[in-house]
Amino acid sequence: MAATSAYSSEFDPVAATRKEDRNRRQIRLWLYFVLVLIFALVLVGGATRLTDSGLSITEWKPIHGVIPPLDAAQWQEEFEKYKQIPEYTEINAGMSLDEFKTIFWWEWAHRTLARGVGLVFAAGLIGFWSLGKIERRVLPRLIGILLLGGLQGGIGWWMVASGLTERTDVSQYRLAVHLTTACLIFTATMAVARGLAPHSGAPSSRGFQIGAGLIVLLVLIQIFLGGFVAGLDAGLAYNTWPRMDGAWIPSGLDTLEPGWRNLFENPKAVQFIHRVGAYVVAIAVLWHAIAGFANGNTTHARRAAILVLLVLAQMVVGILTLLWAVPLHTALAHQGLAIVVLGWATAHWRGTKGAYPPQTRVEVRPQTDGWAAAQGA
Repeated sequence: MAATSAYSSEFDPVAATRKEDRNRRQIRLWLYFVLVLIFALVLVGGATRLTDSGLSITEWKPIHGVIPPLDAAQWQEEFEKYKQIPEYTEINAGMSLDEFKTIFWWEWAHRTLARGVGLVFAAGLIGFWSLGKIERRVLPRLIGILLLGGLQGGIGWWMVASGLTERTDVSQYRLAVHLTTACLIFTATMAVARGLAPHSGAPSSRGFQIGAGLIVLLVLIQIFLGGFVAGLDAGLAYNTWPRMDGAWIPSGLDTLEPGWRNLFENPKAVQFIHRVGAYVVAIAVLWHAIAGFANGNTTHARRAAILVLLVLAQMVVGILTLLWAVPLHTALAHQGLAIVVLGWATAHWRGTKGAYPPQTRVEVRPQTDGWAAAQGA
């Protein structure tokens, strides 16, 4: 009996599995919290763009910049810096200090929240790593997300810098890259969190998995195109639906030379491509859901059906945003719902693959001669 007890305390597969499940649950909750912060960050970033606040802070101070102006002199100093850039001299000349404070707070909130996301992620990674709770297969993924987050900070300043000297706004190219990088971080974080979650159903067929992955890619591309719409204010150009400028395929889509520039610099072409992209995503998710039910894979098919509903809701909000000439709250709802669609699509894709295999692989076998003797007795 003594030998048996000693073996149980040293070699308990049930306890090992429970410990791994507990570690996964803790890491998953941390990652879900990070996802909420990223969601809020994207919304605040959208509001910063929609209120034309992104150029109100003309310097990049990653550490010291977290402290806002604290007195009248400091506020005036920030305002004087803003007065030196083209956005003020060509668009906002005569702006009052109180008006400047409004746009300043949006940009400050965006930068501060971004720092908060990085801090929460880095602290969690270091903490769980030091406690030995992160599995070997998960650690490189988390480190990669952290590095991508650091790169995103540099991309953010690279974007802002494009509007400080010659332009009156930021480059739509850099804005699209900044938004898409945030969404890539969101996607990667969701994928890891979902991989650590228990799954009720078995992995789906390889083809269905590929289809789910392609939908994630299509949603990311559509968000990337949405970045160009925002960067060019293309949503304000043609506020009719389903036709655009009185036609199903409007004229003036190829007015720039060389032709590729129309894809990224022609507001009419950019809005038209974004509209077509929405139809492509809707058709893809509908086909994917139908394929899931046809194959009898009801668990995964139901998730795909919910994705169809989310995409349709996103299209309705997008149409309303267009028809109402991009009001702030509707536009933010459109952007926020895009992140929800991306998150659900990513979780669905990871769900079709199943959870990460358990790292704890315990082989039940005798450990000592005493244990074997006890069993023989």
